Amino acid sequence: MVKASTRLAPGAWARCNGGMSNPVPARLASTVLLLRDGDDGLEVFMVVRHHQIDFASGALVFPGGRVEDSDTVLAGGDAGVALRVAAIRETWEECGILLAAPGTPVRAEGPFAAMLAERALVPDCTCLAHFAHWITPVAVPKRFDTHFFLAAAPADQAALHDGHEAVDSVWIRPADALAEALAGTKKVVFPTRMNLTKLARSTSVAEAFAAARAKPVVTVQPIQRDTPEGRWLRIPIEADYDGEDFLAGDPPSM
Repeated sequence: MVKASTRLAPGAWARCNGGMSNPVPARLASTVLLLRDGDDGLEVFMVVRHHQIDFASGALVFPGGRVEDSDTVLAGGDAGVALRVAAIRETWEECGILLAAPGTPVRAEGPFAAMLAERALVPDCTCLAHFAHWITPVAVPKRFDTHFFLAAAPADQAALHDGHEAVDSVWIRPADALAEALAGTKKVVFPTRMNLTKLARSTSVAEAFAAARAKPVVTVQPIQRDTPEGRWLRIPIEADYDGEDFLAGDPPSM
């Protein structure tokens, strides 16, 4: 269960993260919140990660993955654009959804680049809205520097899980995903729950995009502190997650 709390003593937070002086570098990654307007409101596409994957195994997550060298090449060397290219590539690989436009792509290695070249397409980076930016706490042994993007699902394409990294998929209202996490019927890690909470404020795709573009994205790198009650995380209040101190309620898998 994720819940806000009263502020903990500043000295307690200063002692968190195990005093690590050489944290593991965080890998750049992109995650996609693929949206559609359902009969009962806004829905987001989520996948269940394979139980044998070491990161967030068995969890209900948004599709995504780390930025690859080919993404940077396709982006013309622009690191910011590479994050968007990675988001579009992951959407294609994990969901079967292609967010692309006619054009002449830069030559790059890999099946995604080859598919674009064959069809004379380029990644449509303009269709994405920057939604969030989370960096794994320094004490965690596997770390990611993850940018979250909104994307509207094309009406003429069907989203499906890949059957490898993801073993199941669902279109679900954010509030329903949160309810399943609270009931314990679905495993949903802390950053996913927090972003579902923010997404649940919107009732349509257009509203979600408008909300994302109305405010700047504030980077979140949770500061963690383990207590007998559980693992507490502090995030910037400016990040707009309705609180600053939270009881995470799950293992440190982010």
